[in-house]
Amino acid sequence: MGVRGVIFDVDGTLVRGEEPIAGAGAGLDAVDATGLRRLLVSNNPTKPPEAYERRLRRAGFAVDPSEVITAGSVTARYLSENHPEDEIAVVGESGLIDLLRAAGLAVDPLGGDASPRAPDVLVASVDREFSYETLRRCLQVLEDRSVTFVGTDPDVVIPAADGDAPGSGAIIDAIANVAGRDPSVVLGKPSESAREMALERLGLPPEDVLVVGDRLDTDVAFGERAGMTTALVRTGIAGATDPGAPGIDPDYVLDSLEGLDSVLDDLATS
Repeated sequence: MGVRGVIFDVDGTLVRGEEPIAGAGAGLDAVDATGLRRLLVSNNPTKPPEAYERRLRRAGFAVDPSEVITAGSVTARYLSENHPEDEIAVVGESGLIDLLRAAGLAVDPLGGDASPRAPDVLVASVDREFSYETLRRCLQVLEDRSVTFVGTDPDVVIPAADGDAPGSGAIIDAIANVAGRDPSVVLGKPSESAREMALERLGLPPEDVLVVGDRLDTDVAFGERAGMTTALVRTGIAGATDPGAPGIDPDYVLDSLEGLDSVLDDLATS
């Protein structure tokens, strides 16, 4: 069958915090040696691709910003296409707010001291300053059923340098629970919006792409739903005791990216 492009997850697959994960360099080298196109797709909504280029360079990996898509990138594109003139309130960190403003969107943070102006859209994302007062404000905003509720990504838990931490999904779920309504869309992996953006960036059909990541529910589901080949690497969330995700089965399972060359060899000869 062969592949012509590889999509890598970042956190838990290539790096944890600022440190490279063992075997990650060998995996990237294997892709470069075969001349395959590559793309990094992260569910972190707080930083632009340029920040990933700097972060990965510090970890010893050379990456161009054009090779990076984040949940923030996907969210900016989705809002630009579907809510270009709307007032958007954001529960999230300054990096996401800056990214959305750079896309020309009318964005204000929603927090305890935020303006009471009624928004058309509420975007929920990871926020390390998330508070009871912010949750109360979200409840008030979403009582108006005409307000569109959007989540940046579904990751409830994310790998961090000092251990796993709550992610966007935890914030989204808290808001959805008190508001009694689910988001109209949750972006990032494995959403259709993220898949379309990634395949467009690679310029390849899904059957020519391998997805490699550490999560069944986002990375593997992201590839599986589009008809891509998938590989789960057990260096992040999917550790040795991972209970799995019903109905989601990777084509390959690796202990680290050091084994990626064997996957590429197998695909080239199958």
